[in-house]
Amino acid sequence: MIDPSKLPPRLRQLSLQLWQKVEIWTLIGALASAAAIWAFVSIAGEVVEGDTQGLDREILLALRSSTDVSDPIGPRWMEEMGRDITALGGTGILIMITTFVGLYLWVSGKRRSMVMVVAAIGSGFLMGQILKRSFDRARPDLVPHGDYVYTASFPSGHAMMSAVTYLTLGILLARVEPRRRVRAFLLGLAVFLTVIIGISRVYLGVHWPTDVLAGWTAGAAWALMWWLLATWLERRGAVEPSPQNVEDSSDATRD
Repeated sequence: MIDPSKLPPRLRQLSLQLWQKVEIWTLIGALASAAAIWAFVSIAGEVVEGDTQGLDREILLALRSSTDVSDPIGPRWMEEMGRDITALGGTGILIMITTFVGLYLWVSGKRRSMVMVVAAIGSGFLMGQILKRSFDRARPDLVPHGDYVYTASFPSGHAMMSAVTYLTLGILLARVEPRRRVRAFLLGLAVFLTVIIGISRVYLGVHWPTDVLAGWTAGAAWALMWWLLATWLERRGAVEPSPQNVEDSSDATRD
């Protein structure tokens, strides 16, 4: 093993800066994941005790006409848009997106990253089903449903799986994207899609707001944990290194 003290001063300083950068981001990811898990547990506890029922009802009714609870607020095209948006979190769409991204990684030669993406999203789907069966919360009965539903309400499957899928894809694709601007775009797009899909579920009256909030926190925690796993495996050479780490290593070698 190389003794850092025997390295040239410039190379030793660069190695220390790189190590500190990686460790700081890993620590931030771990703390964010822990915070998301804590938030989910807190929300679940409040839901089980029935403490969120009043707030859930108030928010759900606020999105309906004051004279007709069967009519969502806004013009008819907004309701149609809500259904279009909610479809982006449907199982069929998420499977297709995951498949296309997996094929992209495969033909790009990043096959171990492809396995990581499929495993993260597939295991997230199983976890979502386990949570739904465990809590078995009834769907809202205050307003007519604007979308067909057939599973339990808590946590929202669309909110959780959109977070699991889009955030996981955003985070893991950002790892293999060398351009910082593109990485920021991927992450921003993932967050945007996750948020609007969750909101559409409440707007259509098929979920309580706390269902969606719990789905967001559970999905975000799952995506972050898989990012941490990918970072750990990358350091051990089990998955392809991110381009920025390759560039940093090349710069260090040239120096």
